[in-house]
Amino acid sequence: MTASTTINKGDSPSGGGDSSRLLHQNVLGSRRFSNYWWATIVTLGATGFLLAGLSSYLKVNLLLVTDPTQLIFVPQGLVMGLYGSAGLLLATYLWLVILWDVGGGYNEFNQETGKFKIFRWGFPGKNRQIEIESRIQEVQSVRITLKEGLNPRRALYLRVKGRRDIPLTRVGQPLSLTELETQGAELARFLGVPLEGL
Repeated sequence: MTASTTINKGDSPSGGGDSSRLLHQNVLGSRRFSNYWWATIVTLGATGFLLAGLSSYLKVNLLLVTDPTQLIFVPQGLVMGLYGSAGLLLATYLWLVILWDVGGGYNEFNQETGKFKIFRWGFPGKNRQIEIESRIQEVQSVRITLKEGLNPRRALYLRVKGRRDIPLTRVGQPLSLTELETQGAELARFLGVPLEGL
């Protein structure tokens, strides 16, 4: 549930159910523009550094924009090659996180079955699929958390009896206050529980 989250009160993904009794919220994970942007920038920069280091070692110009063959391999070319290698490792990590769509998923609240389900994609392994399922009647409230400053944090949580608060918004860019209040109020109204934190 973020600026890019779609909120559909439509038919269930399984194809049945009363649309007014189902709230399905898609949560955007790692496949967002900023991640694609940074992964591309890091890839290009790291490749440039690595090619500059190789050009310095081989004395063959592998770049189009400059001539690094004039660099002394130790220490300049070697350091550039190491920076390039480290950058490519970081770029590989960023592209894999995008490929795996870490953090993506959905929140689904079904009044017909009386259950809700929170689903997120994680890193590959036994916990690749993160699912939390419980009864709607155990939901006590929808809570808004606000933290301003250099590292602002605005998030929406579900307070469920006998559990830790469950985050409903994606990690990363904070939502606008208006958007957070709107989404929180809509969910609280749908579930028939109070909205806390305002």
